[in-house]
Amino acid sequence: MTVNEELKETLRALADAYETADFSAGDPSCVLKRYADRADAEAAAFIAAMLSFGRREQFLKKICHILDLSDKAGGPAEWLRSGRYETDFIPPGAEYEAKFYRFYSYADMLDLFSALRRILQCADTLGSYFEKEYGRVCAECVQACGCSRTPQRPPHLAETVSRAFCGCAVVPQGKNSANKRIHMFLRWMVRRDSPVDLGFWQWYSPAELLIPLDTHVVQESVKLGLLPESCAGTAKTAALLTERLKQVWPDDPCRGDFALFGLGVDEGVR
Repeated sequence: MTVNEELKETLRALADAYETADFSAGDPSCVLKRYADRADAEAAAFIAAMLSFGRREQFLKKICHILDLSDKAGGPAEWLRSGRYETDFIPPGAEYEAKFYRFYSYADMLDLFSALRRILQCADTLGSYFEKEYGRVCAECVQACGCSRTPQRPPHLAETVSRAFCGCAVVPQGKNSANKRIHMFLRWMVRRDSPVDLGFWQWYSPAELLIPLDTHVVQESVKLGLLPESCAGTAKTAALLTERLKQVWPDDPCRGDFALFGLGVDEGVR
C-alpha cells in the first residue's frame, strides 16, 4: 500500500498539533519529566510503562503510589538498587498474592522490582545496561552471519529488553505479541527532540522503533486505510503499520503515534 499525499498531510498536521508538552497531561508520559536524574527517570518510565493499561485514572494512581514510596528513599533508582522496596512495598495484611493492579499481584510487582535491581546493580542506568546487552546480541548476530549463507537481521531491541525480565509476569513476553508497553517505553527512551519523549538512548535509531500498538491504534489505522479490517493486535500488525508510517516519517515512524492519538481526540470532540 502507498500512503497518498492527502493522508500524509493529515497525519503530519495531527502529529504537529498533538506532539506538545500538553500531551502528557493525564498520559503515562507525565512521569517522564518528574525526575532530573537520568537513572531515576528511566526506572520510573519503565515501571510506568508496564502498568499503563486499563483506565488511566486507575493505573496513574498506582504508578504515583510506587513513585511516592521511592521518593522517600531518594528516588526510584536508589529505592530499587538498595532493595528498600522490600520493606516499603507491603500489601495490606502482608498478603503478597493480593492484587495490586488488575491481574498483577504485589508478588508480581516485587519480581519486577527485583529484576530492575539486578540491572541497576550492574549498570548506572537502564540505558547503559541495554546498550551493552544489545551490542552483545548484535555482535553474536554478526558472528552467526559469518557462519551462515543466510543473512540474519539483529533482533529488535524490544526482545533484548523482554529477555532481561524473563519470568516477570508484569513484562510482556513473546515474539508474536505486539508488546505495546515495551514499545511505548522504547519510544520514550529513543525519540529525540520531542516535547514528550526523553531521547536518552542516542545509541539506538528512532527509525528502528515499532509503533506501540493497542486496540485504539488499530481502530484508527483501519479507519484511515492504513491497516485492513481483519488486523489483530500482533507483532506482525505493528510491523506493517510501522512500515506504512515510514512513508510519512522515514526516520521517525513513531511520530505517527501522536497523529493516531489526535485522530481519536478529534473524533471524540465532534
